[in-house]
Amino acid sequence: MSTLVVVRHGQASFFEADYDQLSPLGQRQSLLLGRYWARRAIRFDEVYTGPRRRHLETARLAGEQYADTPIAWPELQVAAEFDEYAAEAVLKESLPTLVEHDASIRELHAAVGAAKDRTDTLRRFQQMYEVIIGRWAHGALELPGIEPWGEFCQRVEAGLARIVHQPGRSRRVAVITSGGPVGIAMQQALGVTPHKTLELAWMVPNAAVSEFLYTTDKFTLSRFNNIAHLDDPDLITYR
Repeated sequence: MSTLVVVRHGQASFFEADYDQLSPLGQRQSLLLGRYWARRAIRFDEVYTGPRRRHLETARLAGEQYADTPIAWPELQVAAEFDEYAAEAVLKESLPTLVEHDASIRELHAAVGAAKDRTDTLRRFQQMYEVIIGRWAHGALELPGIEPWGEFCQRVEAGLARIVHQPGRSRRVAVITSGGPVGIAMQQALGVTPHKTLELAWMVPNAAVSEFLYTTDKFTLSRFNNIAHLDDPDLITYR
């Protein structure tokens, strides 16, 4: 039996000009994750990341915590299969039309603009985000040129299958990615619906760790959303 460790990246730079980089807090989350692993002498046979800068930065900062230990941090392998679904593109392409023609989305969008502080903005944005992404995932929004939800699922499943079918026993493999692929891994293990898969993905904090036990014919959830390395409530973020 081998172990697959799937990690959501540290906090990215939400509402900044370049989202795809870790915030100072995201950097700290990543350092604490690597320190937690290194102090417990947790070894990995392979470490994969998605292709985004936030994925690579999280892996790099975690790996640096092994520098003063006898444990080697594997060379990172970038795997396009573990990229996130195209949430930014979905919002960019669909939001103007939805705001114009859909009263419920217009109301949610207005609430984001009227939020009283950052925490309220994030909360109200998430409410709007979940409605729009949910519609897209269920095929209610046709957005040419954007990878559909079904193709996203197949892509991540292919990446998981590639790991699961590698030769060797008792391996420990890490994948550092985004919340969406974490949700797909949960779907593989639990057989949940696409709607529940999205709900699970939205529950994953930054730098949270989920573990799965696997053989070539079995894929089982062992642990979901472990954040023991984030021992201060102020370190726990979802965006």
